Amino acid sequence: MEQEFDVILTGTDGPIEGIARKVTLSDGTPAYNFESIDETVHLVVAKHDGEWIRVGGTDPYLIGWADELVEKVSQQNLL
Repeated sequence: MEQEFDVILTGTDGPIEGIARKVTLSDGTPAYNFESIDETVHLVVAKHDGEWIRVGGTDPYLIGWADELVEKVSQQNLL
């Protein structure tokens, strides 16, 4: 069963509402995919060398979004 949950990220003009889903990258790495409700923001984070990093998504993006998404995932006890 796919794990998905509502997430709100902090944008420069206000909150960005979206859905985060647990996904698996083509190399088998577990990751989290965030897509905003209005489809303007897409962010993919995965663990690399013990650190969660942005591995894909739309540009431009805020550097803090990767950390914020991982924090929201952690709050859901999904890490």
